Amino acid sequence: MEQLGELIRALRKAKKMSQQALAQQYGMSRATISGIENNTVSEIGLRKVEAILNGFGYELVAVPRQSGRPTLDTLQQVNFHD
Repeated sequence: MEQLGELIRALRKAKKMSQQALAQQYGMSRATISGIENNTVSEIGLRKVEAILNGFGYELVAVPRQSGRPTLDTLQQVNFHD
């Protein structure tokens, strides 16, 4: 979630939006936006986060987490030996 908050902050600032303006746009409080950006909100609905990201032209997707060591397939995909 930390990286997600950092991304939302960067996108908001790039659009020169205040936290208050972003909050109003999505029917949230400024404190909620601050909590998302600072990774201090205990629970946030995925739909809220998805709506914010969609508004900035991003899509929320789930990708498998890399576990420990990379597999041979992973190394081949990134041309590890080139």
